[in-house]
Parts: sequence; structure tokens; C-alpha cells
Amino acid sequence: MARSRSSSNRWRYLNPAYYLKRPKRLAFLFISFVCVSFCVWDRQTLVREHEIEVAQLNEVVHRLQNLLEESDTVKDAFGGKSFLGVEDSDANKKKGIQDDPIDFERRQKVKGAMLHAWTSYEKYAWGKDELQPQSKDGVDSFGGLGATLVDSLDTLYIMGLDEQFQRAREWVADSLDFNKNYDASVFETTIRVVGGLLSAFDLSGDKMFLGKATDIANRLLPAWNTSTGIPFNIINLAHGNAHNPSWTRGDSILADSGTEQLEFIALSQRTGDPKYQEKAENVILQLNKTFPPDGLLGIFINPHKGTPSSTITFGAMGDSFYEYLLKVWIQGNRTAEVKLYREMWETSMTGLLTLVRRTTPSSFAYIAEKNGESSFVDKMDELACFAPGMIALGSSGYDPENSQKFLSLAEELAWTCYNFYRSTPTKLAGENYFFHAGQDMTVGTSWNILRPETVESLFYLWRLTGNKTYQDWGWDIFEAFEKNSRIESGYVGLKDVNSGVKDNMMQSFFLAETLKYLYLLFSPTSVISLDEWVFNTEAHPLRIVTRPLGDNSEASDGQQKPKSHARKEGRFGHL
Repeated sequence: MARSRSSSNRWRYLNPAYYLKRPKRLAFLFISFVCVSFCVWDRQTLVREHEIEVAQLNEVVHRLQNLLEESDTVKDAFGGKSFLGVEDSDANKKKGIQDDPIDFERRQKVKGAMLHAWTSYEKYAWGKDELQPQSKDGVDSFGGLGATLVDSLDTLYIMGLDEQFQRAREWVADSLDFNKNYDASVFETTIRVVGGLLSAFDLSGDKMFLGKATDIANRLLPAWNTSTGIPFNIINLAHGNAHNPSWTRGDSILADSGTEQLEFIALSQRTGDPKYQEKAENVILQLNKTFPPDGLLGIFINPHKGTPSSTITFGAMGDSFYEYLLKVWIQGNRTAEVKLYREMWETSMTGLLTLVRRTTPSSFAYIAEKNGESSFVDKMDELACFAPGMIALGSSGYDPENSQKFLSLAEELAWTCYNFYRSTPTKLAGENYFFHAGQDMTVGTSWNILRPETVESLFYLWRLTGNKTYQDWGWDIFEAFEKNSRIESGYVGLKDVNSGVKDNMMQSFFLAETLKYLYLLFSPTSVISLDEWVFNTEAHPLRIVTRPLGDNSEASDGQQKPKSHARKEGRFGHL
């Protein structure tokens, strides 16, 4: 009986009637329940707040890691500096090098644009030459050489997109095959593929890229087997059969024949084999034999006689010949060994001055085209907007008076090119412009295919003058691309800059040039310093290496010898 009663007394606490008869105990129980519930709720709240704080801290750490990767963590094979040439932050502060917060923000947005373009290419067109964003597929517009991928290697490296670079590197090593029964453009293959691979080698020190560059260059060499050494512009990569396009009536194109020197000289320097340099430089020697007093050549050249003819222009088919006269001089570190290039370039600049016209009523300076002895066409390609940057880059080689004259001309021409963009409803430039008395300029061919030339010139002018106006102009152009050309699956050009109708192509040079120059426009001047690097016409940076007198090469083991330090402080570094 006693055990049964004791057990019954314990179970009575679970009976609700027990508490209804005892209100004080009911109140105590209620208060206890509330307190326990509050403690549990408060602990859960603290856990959630802690999780949010941890997530925020992780985001900060991630941003800092990206910044470190961009500026200081990746080392190159030349002297242990960061590949960008950016030294540690304390050293930069001592030298007065600071990263403007606005520049940093803009640079990150350009990097984001590159990531969007690249991710779209990876998703829809991996290994293909170019992405068609509207149809979300790839097209082999260059014979299946992975043009966008190879063109983007140095952009990925410079921006610190390491994972993307490594995936691209693996594709080049495992899948890039040049043994194709394809008639390739010698010019396009040289500037995009040879230039892209050499730049990736110079930045990373990875000899795989040098080996690939040598392979494709060897396949291009038979194009130079003409009676003058002026190359045919088309060659079959598998069989080595070379010819010129049918529409040129057997002639070679000036720009296509005179825009291999940077890449082939660099290849000879890095391999120790002089044959590449000899083939490319012979073209300049041949053209110099009949170089006119004004230094202006027609865009067609007879490969058997070496004589130029037809239109004179700094636009399509003429442009990069003049660019490479200057840049080979820079590539050779401005020594006596490359003096001829500088002399020819200065002669051409004398001729360029005779083509400069100004509009009414706004006095926009532009470079006209010339047919024959005295027939001028008031037309300027957007392609010719590389010229302000080229002129600014070469202005320092003159005496002070002429240096200022040419720099001022470069600034005038850049203002015109910027207004090519500002004058349209989309704020993107057309392919070319015509000039009329009293009307300034009107769009001729109205498409925009994401070209880089104006941004390229703004980059040089900002680097050489320190004038932030050029950065602001570049930002305007970037925002116009973001507004009109960015879609969910990449970037597209416009069929018409007036209506904004989109096309279906993301050109490889948009990643190789346009976005790279925009990124560098907002980077410290020590990033890819113009004292240490020269850009090929596809914006691939190549290391500047001094050429010894009487020697055609400077290395035999795949590495450059140390460059001269005679210009240690440099004319083109931080301003």
C-alpha cells in the first residue's frame, strides 16, 4: 500500500486539475516556461547573427585574396617580381605609387566584364574560335585554332584569374593542334596565336607556350618564300601552300605583310633561332629600298617586285605597318641596331601630317585617306583611332619642340575618336566616319564590332600624360558597352549604332584588347610598365629585350637574357 500511494502522489503533478486548484504554482510554471523559451530563442538568434558575421568576414577575406592575387601574389619567371611589375605595398608607398579607390572600383568592374565574357565562352563555345552569344554556340572562324582562348591567355593572367588561366593552359597543352588543312591568314594567325602564346610565355615562363608558338610559326614560314621575301598573306597550315586572296589580284596587303616583325623577332630572341627574325625583317629592308619621301605606302604590294600601290590610309589594311615601325624600335630598346625603324617611322609621320584635316564648325582633327598624288577622301576608319596612341608613344623620341607638336596632335585625334562614340544614340562608334563642311562628322558604315582602338589610344595618353580625363572617357565607353552589348550569354556587337540592333558575335579581340586596355587604363602605371613591355597590335605584351649590335638573337635556352638597366628609372613608368 505504501509504494502504491507514493507512486500515485508523484503522477499527480502531471494532472492539470492539480494546478487549477493551486494558482501560485500555475503562475510559477508559466513564468518558468517563458524564461526557458526566451533563453532558447536568444541562443538561436546569437547563432544566426554569428553565422551572418562569419559569412561577412569570409566575403572580406575573399575580396582581400582577390586583391592579393591581382597585385602581388603571382610571381613571374623574371627576377621574382610579381608578373604585373607591382612591388610590395610599402615600397609603392615610398615611391608615391597609390591605387585610387575610383580606379580600383572601375578596374574590378572591367574584371567582372571579362569574367562574364570568359565564363560565357567556356559554357557555350569552349575550344572554338569565337562565341556566338545570341545562339549560344561557337564558330571556328579561324580554322579551329581556339582564337578566343589563345587571345585571352594574357588577359586572364594579368587580371589574376588564375583558375581560368590554368584551364585555358591545359586546353592549349592537350588540345591545340595546328596540323589542319586550313587556309589561314598569316597576319591574323601571327598577331592572335603567335603573339598570344609568346605573351603567355613571357608572363608565366611556361615553356609549353613557347613550344606551341614555335610550331605555328614554322607552319607560317613558307609564306615568305617569294622572290622578294614579301610574304603571301594566306597559307595552308597542313601543307604549306601559300597564296594571296583572289580579290587583291595577286597583291599582298601592306598591313598583313608588315605586321609580323614584333612576334618573329621575339620568337628568335627566345629560341635562339634567327630564321624567324630574318624572314620578318627582310620585308622592311625590301620596302625601305623604294620608301617614298613622305613615308606613305599604298595598301597593296606586289610580292614579286616589292612595289606598293592603291589607297594610302592609316585605317584598314595600312594601319599596323606604321605601328610596327615604331614598336620594333621600342622592342629593341631604342638602340642603334633598330635605328632604321625609327627613321622610317618618323618619315611616315611627316607624311601623316599632310593627311591631317579639321572639320567645321567644331575643328575635329582627322586623318584623311589619299588616292593617287592629290586626291583625298574625307573619311577616317575607327581602326585609325590607334594612331593617337601610336603618335603619343613615339613623341618622346623627338626634340622637345617636335615632341610637343606630335603629342598635341595625338590629343586632338583622341578627342575626335572619343566623339565617334559620343555622337551616336548608343554612344558606341561606327566602323568609319565621313566629314562634311559645316556638319563635322557622320557615320558611314554603322556597325560596331567591339573594337579596341580608341580605348587603346586613351590608355597610352593616360600613361604618358597622367591626365585622368582619358580615364573618364574610357569609362564612358565601357559603360556604353555594358548598356548596349552585354547580354546574358556574353557580349555582342551592334549591327547599327543608331538603332542598337545587336549582332551574334563576340570577337576574340574584345577579350584580348578592349577589356585588357580598359583594365590597364584603371591600373597603376607599374602594371605592365611601358618601360619593360611593348604591345603587339593585338594587345599582347612582349618583354623588351636589347638587341646587341650584329647579333640576331639573344638567347638559346628559351629564356631571355637580362635586359639593359640603362633606363632604370624609365620615361614611361609612374608619372
